Amino acid sequence: LLYFVFTVLFLYFASISTAQTTDCLHLREQCINAANGCESVWNVVEDVCNISVLGNRCKAEDAIGCNRIIQVLADEYPEFKNCVCTTDNFCSIMTLLGKQCSINKDMIYHFLYLYLFVLDDISTETKLQWSLSALSKQAYTANTTTACLDLNKQCVEDEVCNKQLSLYLKVCSVNKKCNMEECQAAVRFFYQNMPFEVAQMMTFCDCIEPDESCHRAKELLHGKPCAVTAVPPPSCLSVIHMCEENELCRKKYTTFRSKCWRHVTKKCYDDEACLETLIKADMPCSANADCKAAYVSNWGTMLRVECTCQNLPPREQPLCKLFHHMLHSKSCFS
Repeated sequence: LLYFVFTVLFLYFASISTAQTTDCLHLREQCINAANGCESVWNVVEDVCNISVLGNRCKAEDAIGCNRIIQVLADEYPEFKNCVCTTDNFCSIMTLLGKQCSINKDMIYHFLYLYLFVLDDISTETKLQWSLSALSKQAYTANTTTACLDLNKQCVEDEVCNKQLSLYLKVCSVNKKCNMEECQAAVRFFYQNMPFEVAQMMTFCDCIEPDESCHRAKELLHGKPCAVTAVPPPSCLSVIHMCEENELCRKKYTTFRSKCWRHVTKKCYDDEACLETLIKADMPCSANADCKAAYVSNWGTMLRVECTCQNLPPREQPLCKLFHHMLHSKSCFS
């Protein structure tokens, strides 16, 4: 039986559609040359899957993480959706790179092992990994602030969390030149690929005491400086407008606004003239579970970039301050 399955898989891989492979390779080239942030996500795919390493193409050490980030690529850039194997997730990297992957017995045995003993569904496998994590068994408590330094130590000491943290830090390392879009893509992958309880603890962690070590840990967990700090800092109006020009960011902003700031959405929607008339007292925040999920989902997007209202003309100040309050005020969750 095993020999039969091996033979079927070998023939399957060897006969991947040439047309589909060509299309995916063409999309990859378009992605790399586009100026819409796709190249940044692709670079994270290369880092996670090790496919840019000479002699190591298509042999990802972390096949589950590799296929997960390929799925993220397809989610953010739907043109790649046909390059992802929806039923046999382990073959996504094969479909993306096609003949650039050498079809050999070692590779087939590797995928055969994953197919028979490891992979069922990527999200299911991720949940299984996290179910073995001690960190995932901690319940997030809204009224209790976890110190970022303690949380960082727990993540480093936790095998599952540390594995994901290492991938994220590899892209956002302070020791290399910052690429904000790449780092933001890594932040999104980091927070999307963990239980919501853990993501909440990390995004809402803080440093109660003026502890330098804690503040460094907070910056590390929150993508600073690379994912959120631009020089010079953009205005909050610019951040919103840039977000609205990006399909992924626009969707997240629309969800965030509807889940957290329903009154604003209901009263003004996208009418900036209407928004300018609002004051903070007019802006009750729902702060419920859906709102927190939408807030966490913003991490790794333009919406988390530190923005300012300085140097704007007086007529633009009210709207800018409104956006700053919506994006960066902690009052909604305190």
